[in-house]
Amino acid sequence: MARTLHLLRFVLAWCLVALALSGGGTDAAGEKRKMVGVYELKKGDFSIKVTNWGATLMSVILPDSRGNLADVVLGYDTVAEYVNGSAYFGGLIGRVANRIADARFTLDGKAHRLFPNDGNNTLHGGHRGFSKVVWTVKEHVDGGDYPFITLFYRSFDGEQGFPGDLDVYVTYEISGPHALSVRMNATALSKATPVNLAHHAYWNLGGHGSGAKSILGEELRLFASRYTPADAATLIPTGALAPVAGTPYDFRRPASVGSRMAALLRRYHGGSVAGFDTNYAVDGAASELGGMRRVAVVRDGASGRAMELWADQPGVQFYTGNGLSGVRGKGGQVYARYGALCLETQGFPDAVNHPNFPSQIVRPGQVYSHHMLFKFSF
Repeated sequence: MARTLHLLRFVLAWCLVALALSGGGTDAAGEKRKMVGVYELKKGDFSIKVTNWGATLMSVILPDSRGNLADVVLGYDTVAEYVNGSAYFGGLIGRVANRIADARFTLDGKAHRLFPNDGNNTLHGGHRGFSKVVWTVKEHVDGGDYPFITLFYRSFDGEQGFPGDLDVYVTYEISGPHALSVRMNATALSKATPVNLAHHAYWNLGGHGSGAKSILGEELRLFASRYTPADAATLIPTGALAPVAGTPYDFRRPASVGSRMAALLRRYHGGSVAGFDTNYAVDGAASELGGMRRVAVVRDGASGRAMELWADQPGVQFYTGNGLSGVRGKGGQVYARYGALCLETQGFPDAVNHPNFPSQIVRPGQVYSHHMLFKFSF
């Protein structure tokens, strides 16, 4: 009965999406349904576009060392393509990002069954996670010193199998010269629930058109001396924390992604590993910068662009676009495998099933918060 109810809710939700994309409609109370749109934030030569479909970041445009502008995130041209896409380009991921083993967990003695959408496991909140719903635009200020947009979504009790109603907000803000702030928070309203939000932008600092090539030549530094080993086939963590020293996962000093990739593929020669899709435990104590720590620095030698990421979460998922091969994106570009990299700050994957991992449980009245800051230079 419960699964039938969830299926009916899923069908209804997609009907509402169709209405929103086609111009809206009215609900039983006669109120206009929320529309899907595209919103720009711009300051000087730095601009972003966001859609309230999935609270998705559609573009980030900034200059290179010669002043040439380019969009440095992969994605699509239209909202409809994001609706139909499966790569999570730029999406706000939740209720729980990353994987939950066997699509189940136990909380306060009660077992919860989720929708499996990655083999037997749940990935990125299920088949209709937060990147696949229409958010409400609460505020949009496209001028002034700090342009921003705030989006809201209420997740209902039982959505994708997760317990309790949850109010979720995300704010994208141009917070300084060539700086993008992403603030996420969520309040549990009725029941204790796991919450692990993540932002899933695919970065190529050479410009999204370079996604037809690869990011293997980009230089990466990760401020992480440990990672969570995972099963090579399912990517479910074993529960251990292991040092990166002496492994292909070691980016504590700047190295090209390609040099570490070659070592990784040699290590798993003949196995199921196609590239990096790895959670790292971020080093260091919280800084004076809003309680954040430096997570990563990426540099693209050809364009001169660099990106520094700060955040306040315990982990970061480093993903090298292993599944991108043949994906048609903006301007008809066909993105290749390794055409971008993702740096998704987060709680540890499958934390609900590993008591030794930092807890992701939010109880009624408590607020989950997650802040990311991207600082660009060229």
